[in-house]
Amino acid sequence: MNIVLTTLNAKYIHTNLALRYLKGSARPEFDPTIVEYTIKDPAFNIVSDLYQYKPDVVGFSCYIWNIEETIRVIRMLKTVSPQTKIVLGGPEVSYDVHDWIRRLPEVDFIVMGEGEVSFKQLLKYFNGEIAIEDVPGICYLQEGKMKIHAQPKKVDLRELPSPFRFEEDLPHLGKRIQYIETSRGCPFSCQFCLSSIEVGVRYFNREKIKEDIRYLMAHGAKTIKFVDRTFNISRSYAMEMFQFLIDEHVPGVVFQFEITADIMRPEVIQFLNDNAPRGLFRFEIGVQSTNDLTNELVKRRQNFEKLKRTVTMVKEGGKIDQHLDLIAGLPEEDYNSFRQTFNDVFAMRPEELQLGFLKLLRGTGLRVEAQKYGYTYVDVAPYEIFSNNVLTFDDIVRIKQAEDVLEKYWNDHRMDNTIEYLVTESFETPFDFFQNFGTYWEEKGWSRIGHQLEDLFKRLEAFLATQPNVNLDIVRSLMQLDYLSKQQFQPRKLWWDERVSREEQKEIYNILKENPTLAGEEFAQFDLSEKAFFKHSLLIPFALDYEAFKNGQIVVKEGYLLAYFRAGMEPYFATLEKVHA
Repeated sequence: MNIVLTTLNAKYIHTNLALRYLKGSARPEFDPTIVEYTIKDPAFNIVSDLYQYKPDVVGFSCYIWNIEETIRVIRMLKTVSPQTKIVLGGPEVSYDVHDWIRRLPEVDFIVMGEGEVSFKQLLKYFNGEIAIEDVPGICYLQEGKMKIHAQPKKVDLRELPSPFRFEEDLPHLGKRIQYIETSRGCPFSCQFCLSSIEVGVRYFNREKIKEDIRYLMAHGAKTIKFVDRTFNISRSYAMEMFQFLIDEHVPGVVFQFEITADIMRPEVIQFLNDNAPRGLFRFEIGVQSTNDLTNELVKRRQNFEKLKRTVTMVKEGGKIDQHLDLIAGLPEEDYNSFRQTFNDVFAMRPEELQLGFLKLLRGTGLRVEAQKYGYTYVDVAPYEIFSNNVLTFDDIVRIKQAEDVLEKYWNDHRMDNTIEYLVTESFETPFDFFQNFGTYWEEKGWSRIGHQLEDLFKRLEAFLATQPNVNLDIVRSLMQLDYLSKQQFQPRKLWWDERVSREEQKEIYNILKENPTLAGEEFAQFDLSEKAFFKHSLLIPFALDYEAFKNGQIVVKEGYLLAYFRAGMEPYFATLEKVHA
C-alpha cells in the first residue's frame, strides 16, 4: 500500500509530532510517507502534490487551526482520487464523531484519541489481514449506520519507538521547531481544555527521551519544545531533566516548557537561577484568570500568590524568559474583572503576555455547559466566543483592540523604556494604556494597513498627543532612546523631525575634542577623529539626563543625546549640555 500521513501546519517552521509517532508505530509492516503543508498553501496545490504519491490511504491530522482548510483538501482529493481511503485523526475530530462522519461523506474512517494502535490495526484491515471488527478506536458508516468501536487499551509510552529517527527529517531539524513529549495526560481538570478529559499522567522512558534529545541536538535542532501539559508535575522528574539539559546542552539550543507555576518549589527555581545558562530555557505559564470565582467554575486550582512568587523569582534570576497566557471570556469574568486580571499579571512584567480568547472546543466541559453561562460562539473552528452573560461582543472587540497593540508594543520589545514609563506614570493602569491606544489604533484604520518600524513610533506619538496626562517631552526622549538602542549603525532614517545643525555638531565636536570626558570616561577612550565622529555618531535634542536614567530616575534636563554606534555592540549613550552655535 502507498500510505501518506499529512497535515496542514500553522507555519512552515512547525512539525507534527503525531504523524511521526504513527509512522514509527506502523513500522516495520507498513512504511507511511510523511508530507506536511501549511494552512497558507492553496488547497489545489496540496491536492496536486498528494495525488502524485498515488496513495491508497491518506491520514490527516486535524486541529482547530487547520480543520476547515483540511476539509477543502479532502473533498478535492476524493474527487480526483475516489479510490483513496481517507482517514482523519487528531483532537479536532476525536469528539462529536457522529457529527463529523455524517458531515463529511468523503471521509472513510475517523481514528478517535490516541492513534498509534488504532491506525496500525486499520492498515492491517485495509491490507486484508484482519476484520474491521478487530480495529479499535474508530468511527465509520456501514450501510448508512454509524459504527463506533471501543478505544484500545492505553499505549505503554515506554515501548513507543522514537519519532525522530527518520532520515527524511534530517535536513529540516535545524530549520523547524522540534516538539518532544515526555508525558501524556494532565493532573488538572480545567473545563476549557481538552487535556482535562484524560485522567492521570503517563510517562515515556526517561533514558529514551534523553537519547532523543541528544540526537536532535547532534543534528542541528535549535528550538526543542516540550508539549507536556504540565512539565513540572513531578518535581524529581523535572529536576532530573533540567540537570540533564544543563549538563549536555549544545550552545544555541533553546528548550521550551509549559509549567504550572504555583506548584514550583523555590529551591527548584533557585537551582535554575544558579545553574542554567541564560537563554537555555523558556517557560510558558497559563494564568488565564486571577478571578477566584472564575477559576472555581472552570475547576482550575490556582494559588496566584505562589504563581506570582515563582514568576518573580524566575524574572529576578534573569536566566529564563517567561510567556504568560490569559483567556478573556471565562465564566463570570466581566470586562472590569478581566481588566483586573490583566493588571495583576502585567505587574509581573513577563517577557511576553499573550491575551487569548475563549474557544469552546469540542469535548470540553465548558462547551457542554455553554447555555448555562449564556455563551454565543462561532460553531466553526476555532469556536471562539462572541459573548456570554457578563461579557458583551462590544467588550470582546475592545479587548481585541488592546491585544493588537500589546503584541506590537510589549511582546516585541521595541520600546520597553517608553512603555514602562507610560504604564506607570501616564495612565491609571497598564490595561488602560493598551486599551485606549488599541481603540485609537482601530479608529485610525491602522489595523487594515501595514507598518514599518518608524510607523510604530509615529503612531504612538500621535496617540499620546491626544492624551491629557502625558509629558510628551519625556516620552519622546524615551522613544528616541528606545529606537536608537536597537540600531547597530547610525540610522539613515529617523522618525522625528528635530535635527542638530551642522554648525552645532562641529562646535560640540570641538568641545569634546578638548575635553572628551564630558561624554564619559569610556567615550574618551574611543579617541575619535572628526571623520569617525561624524560617521558613527548621532546628536539629537534631548530632554532627559541619561546618567540619571541609567540609575532608574527620570530627570528633565535640556541638552543633547550623543549616540555612538559600534558594529556588533549596543550604542554608547551620553547626554551633553546645550551649546549655542
